[in-house]
Amino acid sequence: MGVETGVELAVDRGEVVAEVMAAFLAYEEALVAGDPERIVGYFWDAPQTVRFGIADHQDGFEEQRAWRAAQPPLPPGRWLRGTRVTTFGADFAVVTTLFGYADGDATGRQSQTWVRLPVGWRIVGAHVSEPQSTVVP
Repeated sequence: MGVETGVELAVDRGEVVAEVMAAFLAYEEALVAGDPERIVGYFWDAPQTVRFGIADHQDGFEEQRAWRAAQPPLPPGRWLRGTRVTTFGADFAVVTTLFGYADGDATGRQSQTWVRLPVGWRIVGAHVSEPQSTVVP
């Protein structure tokens, strides 16, 4: 069920939402598996790609690749909640979700901007934050 914006841009076309959700879940699977090459494969291979992490920042695809290769695996028991995919037309989407870990107290926030490129859906910008003292219900 899409929503029209008045400028002939369909928002949340079902088939596009499904494509982006599938790409996001495959990215998440790579993240949980701790597979750095698969993880960075979901990012746009370009110097304009930006990722803001909890205590880090990568500017460009090559920084992302180097940083990801040096990272330890995620803690066990990662969960997602409230994941939302919003699409604009057939080639642009934003994914937001809350996340946490089985042994953690904080609920993190994650947002990604996805664009359909000739190679498929890729993340062009990402932001991850985790408040140190607040748990989101």
